[in-house]
Amino acid sequence: MSNQTQNKNVYIIHGFDASSERHWFPWLNKLLMDKGISVESIDMPTPAQPDFGTWISFLSKRLTNVTRDTYFVAHSLGCITTLRYLQKASVPIGGVVLVSGFDQPIPGFSFLDEFTAEMPDYKLLSEIIPNRAVVSAMDDPIVPHEFSRTFTKRFGAVFYETETGGHYLDACGITTLPIVYDALSQMME
Repeated sequence: MSNQTQNKNVYIIHGFDASSERHWFPWLNKLLMDKGISVESIDMPTPAQPDFGTWISFLSKRLTNVTRDTYFVAHSLGCITTLRYLQKASVPIGGVVLVSGFDQPIPGFSFLDEFTAEMPDYKLLSEIIPNRAVVSAMDDPIVPHEFSRTFTKRFGAVFYETETGGHYLDACGITTLPIVYDALSQMME
């Protein structure tokens, strides 16, 4: 990353039943900090029982420094939450990297359907988010790969797919995710 990244800030948003201390988030957080980038991993309220209204309200109150130099990295349920928050805030940002993203109900997780009850306003989002990337593993057992692919097309994002990686969870041995760092680095240059 170049010296131009010094004024950038990154928010990392986890998904269902996770925290800032899980999966590959601590690795990315440290890597960005070591590069001199302001980064904050957000711990969402009641992650084991997420509530759409609570999560959006929480982000609206918590994120006070969102500018054209702000980037978001989100995982799973954090992806649709981030987009719906950004749609509500309607503030231009630098970009997003969405990992295992989706915008439709996930089989077996009907208690999360309120997050996808309304399709995001992709026209508005594409106007305020110039750099958009989605990362998905072909062997994801939770969010079907095709859901991420369809989500990417609707969002007009660059699609990065890996053959393996599952849902990119620490329980499956995923504690680093260089493809996310690489996509984010390209956006920030």
